[in-house]
Amino acid sequence: MRRHRTALAAALLTAAAGLASTQSAHPAPAHPATAPSPSAPHRGTVAGARTPDRNPARDRAVAALKKGRGTTFRTNQAEPTHNWWGVFPRPGTHDGITATHTVDPNYHVSDADNFTYAPTTKAQNSCMEVVTAYWNSGNEIWAWDWCGAGGPAKTVAVDADFKAKYTRPSGDELAYSVQLVRDPGSGNSWSSYLYNYRSARWELLYRQSGQDQSGLAHGWDMFEIYASVNPSTGSGYYCTEARNTVFDSSAIELRHNGTWKPASPSDSPWTEDNPSGQDFLCPQLNFIRAGADDHWTVRQ
Repeated sequence: MRRHRTALAAALLTAAAGLASTQSAHPAPAHPATAPSPSAPHRGTVAGARTPDRNPARDRAVAALKKGRGTTFRTNQAEPTHNWWGVFPRPGTHDGITATHTVDPNYHVSDADNFTYAPTTKAQNSCMEVVTAYWNSGNEIWAWDWCGAGGPAKTVAVDADFKAKYTRPSGDELAYSVQLVRDPGSGNSWSSYLYNYRSARWELLYRQSGQDQSGLAHGWDMFEIYASVNPSTGSGYYCTEARNTVFDSSAIELRHNGTWKPASPSDSPWTEDNPSGQDFLCPQLNFIRAGADDHWTVRQ
């Protein structure tokens, strides 16, 4: 009996070691923050939101995004690589989207023409996209206007006030919650909100109406880069700068016929099943499908 128990214990230890090895080879997703109810009160406005000043690097990024998100592109080696991964909510499946996104105040982008938009979310035909924007001039939350002139219409600095009001811990990260909904009535009018954890309510970030100029019928919730190669490493600058950053989107829900439900394989397919870090200029990047299309993580 003792020999049998010893052999069994050894087998269990071997299995545990194998499991640990597997887990270390495939990093676990971030521990999601507690998501607020999409139906919590909607009152007030985001006090820190402002209309941004013109900036040459941001203007170049705006021009690049206006080329569309239909394909990845790099016209020559001097231009940044543009790529993305996440879920694409299908047309006709929703008139609202909500998610909880991590944000890392310690991630600093060095190159003026490099941007990490992660996570970033947009509903089908919505007049805005809400972006976690990391760039050379600072870390911000953007409300990108897709029914007007294009580009960020409102920006919110990821500063002490933002962290105190709009974030909660998500494991070792901070996370904030965002919601985009089509307004009642006729016309294509949309509102975007950030959840204020201090006041327990959704606050208006940006409202716009008109025709969606994105050129895409679907929505998205995804990890997105504009990245250049650092000649000293052969990888993207961000691959080193974001080594300790976890990009995570959890509690992705769609509103349909007035009801909120988690994103699912039937309505929100993955943009790609097995993306390669090499295609994102960061070979060690891991793309983790942490839920049934309602939670993803990108990390090294």
